[in-house]
Amino acid sequence: MNPEAPDESAVDAFFSALGGRRIETACNRIYLAGDTAWKVKRPVDLGYVDFTTLDQRREAAEREIAFNAPAAPDIYRRVHAVTRTPSGLELDGPGEAVDYAVEMRRFDENAVLSARPQAVDGALAEALGREIARLHAAAPLRPDGGGAAGLGYTIDSNAHLLTGLADRLGRDAVEAVIAGTAAAFAAATPLLEARRGAGFTRRCHADLHLGNILLEGGRPVLFDCIEFNDRLSDIDIQYDLAFLLMDLDFRGRRDAACRVLDAWLDESARREGPGLRQGLAALPLMLSVRAVVRAHVEANSGHDAPGRAYLAAARSHLAPPPARLLAVGGMSGTGKTTLARALAPALGASPGAVVLRSDEVRKRLAGLRPTERAPASAYGPEMTGRVYAALFAEAADLVAAGRSVILDATFLEAGRRAEAEALAARLGLSLEGLWLEAPEAVLRDRLARREGDASDATPETLAAQLGRDAGPVAWTRLPPHPDLPGQALGRLGTPNGDRP
Repeated sequence: MNPEAPDESAVDAFFSALGGRRIETACNRIYLAGDTAWKVKRPVDLGYVDFTTLDQRREAAEREIAFNAPAAPDIYRRVHAVTRTPSGLELDGPGEAVDYAVEMRRFDENAVLSARPQAVDGALAEALGREIARLHAAAPLRPDGGGAAGLGYTIDSNAHLLTGLADRLGRDAVEAVIAGTAAAFAAATPLLEARRGAGFTRRCHADLHLGNILLEGGRPVLFDCIEFNDRLSDIDIQYDLAFLLMDLDFRGRRDAACRVLDAWLDESARREGPGLRQGLAALPLMLSVRAVVRAHVEANSGHDAPGRAYLAAARSHLAPPPARLLAVGGMSGTGKTTLARALAPALGASPGAVVLRSDEVRKRLAGLRPTERAPASAYGPEMTGRVYAALFAEAADLVAAGRSVILDATFLEAGRRAEAEALAARLGLSLEGLWLEAPEAVLRDRLARREGDASDATPETLAAQLGRDAGPVAWTRLPPHPDLPGQALGRLGTPNGDRP
């Protein structure tokens, strides 16, 4: 029996007396009082976390402040000792400490994204992907974590927990997921180890789902990371991102998940090594592992139906459809990026195709932020050649990793279109090319109103394009249409790659 357990009721009574509301989780009790939230670790041993001693709870509280500081410095304030006095308990008094509490700034619970997944529009998804990439870039390296052993730890734990829930979640489904995970893990082991050796294992948030992301002041704030188990937090940065991608996908927001992934890849490519895109070969496994975690958490909370739904999602992630290579071309303002982003969720492995924008690649090669305007020299023939070369090289990496890709560029030169077709042939695919068209007046109006985008195209840019001969275009032509994405999918075929 835990010798400190008798103090738990006294600590509970002390914070409850502050007023407000109490929230209880498996590991914590949170007391909401005025503009402050007090978090107290419960003296429990759940296997993956042990808070049974006072020193363990103090250390966990201090780590919670330190670990959350990079992403949410103004939410996590300080650690307080709960001390005993002759008249009762008080904070930071002269008596002996009986517990510790984390003081936090209280925030609007309705601003947490799990309460409003529909709020993750394109701009917020873009901001999320780039913010996570920047946090990953600055995170401390953990070369002894992650890799095959790190992911294997969670996979083994998942299998054990699923087996105990088989009668409730469905024995056949449980056995299929366990077997499929084992096979995928065996295949991914060399890649996981290579990524660990290349420095992709960092101290991560590790619990990066919508319930731990707050929308405040128009920007995403990541909070409540895992601080209590290094085996869970010292992980591959892609596995960290996978939780958010899986969560968005499960909630029917593959569109947002695609945008998060695109932004994360572009931002990470500014800082990470060449193994960044190759790592996506392990993403289906990582998404599945994250879904299994949610499956047994839901079932252990008495929510069997969501548990079975997460288990079905986990099984689906382990059987991704084959990669496809698309290209969307046309003059500036024809809606290439809008169409590419609308098509992406329906193509390839979850959460969908990666959209490679020539505009973003150009800014990256020029050392500019995505929306920072580039000088005229960035649009010369030499730089444009570098942009297309990088675009094709990145696409090759992604397709080799099993990821569908949409190339988003003007492709006004016949030679560039031929290069894209040759790339597809080298990859064993047929390029699916789409060519967008619109009246000149429409294009001018769109470009005149465009702002806050990676594209620098202006009406003057369009005038120069109109004066050039694109030559014969063999790609599927798509004139303006009220449902352009639906029209395009009808021409391309069903999402799994079958032709209608």
